[in-house]
Amino acid sequence: MPDKSTTSEAPIPKLKGANTAAADSNAAPPPSGPARKIYTILKYGDPILEKPSNAISKFDAELAELTEDMFATMYAAQGIGLAAPQIGKSIRLTVVDVTSGKNPEAKIVLVNPEIIHFEGEKREEEGCLSIPGFRGYVVRPQFVTIRAQDAKGESFEIRGEDLLARAFCHEIDHLNGILFLQHLSMLKRDMIRRKIKKLRKQGEW
Repeated sequence: MPDKSTTSEAPIPKLKGANTAAADSNAAPPPSGPARKIYTILKYGDPILEKPSNAISKFDAELAELTEDMFATMYAAQGIGLAAPQIGKSIRLTVVDVTSGKNPEAKIVLVNPEIIHFEGEKREEEGCLSIPGFRGYVVRPQFVTIRAQDAKGESFEIRGEDLLARAFCHEIDHLNGILFLQHLSMLKRDMIRRKIKKLRKQGEW
């Protein structure tokens, strides 16, 4: 999910057992840390993006490394959320940071997440790193509570509101093979698909 929402900045919730780590104010990995892998983000049309992901059962150093590489990839793309299917991995893992690296407390890893409660609704403009250049208004819950595991396998619950709630819902949709296009009107959805088809024919997608 790109960092171009019209929603006001959401407050950063207190996490119970969530995996968090620091990021510098320039939305990039700390220079003192190891070099991170920047993945290519798959675009709309790749079948993995519309396929439900598999649950994660192995919590090891490889998973921890992948989460950090995903944060680096997300920051490089100027996003606030990135799901594993977007980098070609069909597993239930997503990373979220609604501050784009500006707040060390905002770096959230969600493994095997599920929405256990939601309330209210809000209609705001959304985009997607896998559908660059296109946006549309999507109705999402204003508040959501998520149950998930961190990169070490520890379970926790986290509540998000406004932009954070929207990011949670958007990324969990990815894990279920759902793109934000499916929340748009048929007219808007078809218009975007036609434009993407044209870009693909021109070799620009």
